[in-house]
Amino acid sequence: MISASSIKAVLFDMDGVLFVGDRVIPGAIETLARLHQHNIPFRFVTNTTTRTPTALTRKLRLLGFAAAEQEMFSAVTATVEYLAMQGTPSVFLAVHEAVKACFEKFPSNPRPDYVVIGDIGEAWDYALLNKIFNLLMGGAKLVCMHRNKFWQEEDGLRMDIGAFVAALESVTCAVPIVIGKPSPRLFNLALRSMQVGAGQAILVGDDIESDVGGAQGAGIAGVLVKTGKYREELVAGSKITPDAVINSVVDLNKLLGYKY
Repeated sequence: MISASSIKAVLFDMDGVLFVGDRVIPGAIETLARLHQHNIPFRFVTNTTTRTPTALTRKLRLLGFAAAEQEMFSAVTATVEYLAMQGTPSVFLAVHEAVKACFEKFPSNPRPDYVVIGDIGEAWDYALLNKIFNLLMGGAKLVCMHRNKFWQEEDGLRMDIGAFVAALESVTCAVPIVIGKPSPRLFNLALRSMQVGAGQAILVGDDIESDVGGAQGAGIAGVLVKTGKYREELVAGSKITPDAVINSVVDLNKLLGYKY
């Protein structure tokens, strides 16, 4: 049960919650504006790994949202921070070209310390999987920016990198270091930036596992929206129970007791 009076901050998943593709979820812009009016800080926490935080912020602004880059917490930035905490390890990158520059401080090496996996779409093939397989068998550690199963595009669901991570885990016995949701790392970074505790925040997302389950694992209440990748049958089959379910992000106003 969510007590509206105790909520001091909100974390938002983006794709499927605020927009789908280039289509804004009706009422999403106004919902964030209402939070501003009530002096409730919020952060965007996203597993998107095909764009830099700068590019993600630019997209939100182009869609009409009042967004600042310091409010953006992505699996890319969290992965860079994690690697930096290890020193200056060498890496093999299986990531989108658009975000490779974010990892420029980490040298490449024929025998890297870490293999870093992100979204690369149709670039996956046997040759790449086999190369990563051999690097892991040679002692490299596996870092995956997330392990989502699928995401929602305007034309339907798309398979995500979770299947490839699971395959590599199966054949190498490597234990993936998961950086993005549902790992607590991304949530904790965002909370620290707002100087609030986990019990003072809620997460609004469309993924019962990565969003809601991940948030609850970090001590944050999880609110599930029935937009984006939400599927009733998947929620019914999950062991995770959301703290609240709303039809769309616009209903957050009512959940928090704000009048229109």
